[in-house]
Parts: sequence; C-alpha cells; structure tokens
Amino acid sequence: MATHGTLRRAWEGAFNGLLDLAYPRACVGCGADPGPGCEHLCWDCRAAMAILDGAMCECCGDPVDGVPGVRYRCSWCQAETPSFALARSAVRYRGPAKEAIHLMKYGAGLHVVGVWVPWLAACVGTHYQGCRFDAVAFVPMSPRRERERSYNQARLLAAGLARATGLPMEPDALVRMRDTGTQTRLTMKDRRANVRGAFGTARPERVRHRRFLLVDDVITTGATVNACAAALVDSGAASVHVVSVARG
Repeated sequence: MATHGTLRRAWEGAFNGLLDLAYPRACVGCGADPGPGCEHLCWDCRAAMAILDGAMCECCGDPVDGVPGVRYRCSWCQAETPSFALARSAVRYRGPAKEAIHLMKYGAGLHVVGVWVPWLAACVGTHYQGCRFDAVAFVPMSPRRERERSYNQARLLAAGLARATGLPMEPDALVRMRDTGTQTRLTMKDRRANVRGAFGTARPERVRHRRFLLVDDVITTGATVNACAAALVDSGAASVHVVSVARG
C-alpha cells in the first residue's frame, strides 16, 4: 500500500514533468538544455568547475599557483590572524560557477540554491573531516538590501546546508549593525576597514561556547566573513569555520 510520502513524491514528479514540458529547464551555467538527471546544471558545466582542492592558504583557503605540497599562509593571514579558524570554498568564482552565482544573487534565481547545497556539503565533508559543529550561521544582509532583493542567498544556502548535514541553523546568530554598501571597487585593505565592526550578535546567549559553521556565497578577500567571525568570537563562540560556494 502506497504511503502518503510516496504518493506525494509521485504527484510532485508528475507535476515537475508537466512544468518541464511547458517551461523547459535551462542550465544555469550556460543556458543549454541540462539533460536528463542534471537538474539545473549540465554535465559540461559541472566538468568545467574549477574545484578548490589544490594548493591554498592553509588558513583562509585562498588558492595559489606554484606552491604544491608545502604549507602556505598568505600575506594577509600572516599580517593579521583571522578570527575564523579556517575558511574553505567549493569552486573558483569563474566560468559557469560565476554565471550561476550571479543568477542566484541578482536574477532572482532561487532555484540555483538547490544546485549549490550539495557542493557546500561536499566541501564541508572534504575539508572539515573530524570537525564538530553546533550550529550553522550565515552572513546577514542589511535590511535595505534584503528588502530590495526580497531574500538573502546566504541564508537560503545555510538553511539547505543545515538540512543536508543535520545541524541546527541559528538564524539570529548575526545581525548587520550598519549598511556597508557595495565593496566591489574597494581594495582589500579598504574592504577590511569598511566591514570592521559592521556585524554583531542579536542573542549572545545563543552564541556562547558554540562551534559555528558560517556560510556565504562568495569569498573575495575574506573581509566580510572575518568581520562576522570576529562578532561571533567576541560574543563567546568557541570557534568559527567558514564555507562558501566560491572563492573570487
């Protein structure tokens, strides 16, 4: 006898099939037909992803060429020890990954979140083996920007990762204290100054002594996630590890 869950999945499958007939899916990386079993990302774009598993800064995860097989710490992590324990990303922010993330952030491509959650989970499983976490947090947007966009992609990614890993999500772990504006045209030094003190904790009692997995979509210089980690650590967090979809 079919269970309620089985029937629901059957109806969902049939409904999605009808939607695919009426509105064929397009690959979020290249726009082509993604093909059977590929959801929203075709096999060619998956193969083109530059997975981050080679030489990188041992602390912030910034990839580097020409330093294989040796421990390496970038100049920024040497000059100022980050507030997070480690930061790791799944892929480089280029090619199909850049197109897909851009659609997710600026094109209301909420369906792209489901594409990236398995990549985030795989990144955590690869780089954080043996690490124990108490909760998942995310980089908050300013209220103004979130109203304009109507969603925070980091929050959605964190919720998906929490479900995939079985960890609880702490939605009030971080709040943005001030709107820092876009950092696209700022230097690394200016970015760090711009976000310093920009984040705080809404409920310190939910932060103290807990080990956080902090989620963002893209890490460029690491200034934002470092400022978030500093806010958590200053409120008593035991540790903060960062994971993002891509590294700029």
